[in-house]
Amino acid sequence: MADKKIMHDEIELPSGITFAVDSGNVVSISGPKGKAKKNLKLKGVKIKSDGKKISVEGAMRELNTVLSHIRNMIKGSKDGYSQKMKVLHAHFPMAITVGPKELSIKNFVGEKKPRFSKIVGDTKVELKGTDIMVTGPNKEDVCQTVANMRTATKIRNRDSRVFQDGIYPVSE
Repeated sequence: MADKKIMHDEIELPSGITFAVDSGNVVSISGPKGKAKKNLKLKGVKIKSDGKKISVEGAMRELNTVLSHIRNMIKGSKDGYSQKMKVLHAHFPMAITVGPKELSIKNFVGEKKPRFSKIVGDTKVELKGTDIMVTGPNKEDVCQTVANMRTATKIRNRDSRVFQDGIYPVSE
C-alpha cells in the first residue's frame, strides 16, 4: 500500500467569527447566529489557527472532510441554517406544541397517544399556523431535527396513498 501524501490547506476566517481548537481537535466556531462545536479527531489531521486563518494538514481524504465540516460550521455561525416545513392533514387535525427540547404531535391520524419528536442541539423550532420553521447554527442538528419530525409522523398500518397526513419539508 502506498504512503498517503500529506496535504496542507487554509481557510480565511470572516470578520465577526471566532475560532478555537483544543489539543483533541475539538473545534468551536462562534458567530452572530450562534456557536457550532464538533469533534474533528481524524487520524493524522492537525488543525491550527492564528486568529485570521485556519490551517489544516493531513491526508487528502481526511483533509477534505475536515475542511468541509469547518466551512459548514463557519456558514452556520455566520448565516445560520433553516428549513421550512408544512403540517398537512386530510382526516384528523393535528395539535402541535413546541417544548424546549421536544415537539409534541397530538391527534396524528386520530391516535389517542401523542407522538414526540426530539429537537437536537441549539436548534430552534417556531410554529406559525401550519408552518414550522427550523433554524440553527449547526447544519447536522437542523437536518436531524427535521428528520426526527418526519420519522415521528410516519404512516404505519395504513395506506399511505390515502393517509397523507404528516409534517413535510417545503424549502430551505
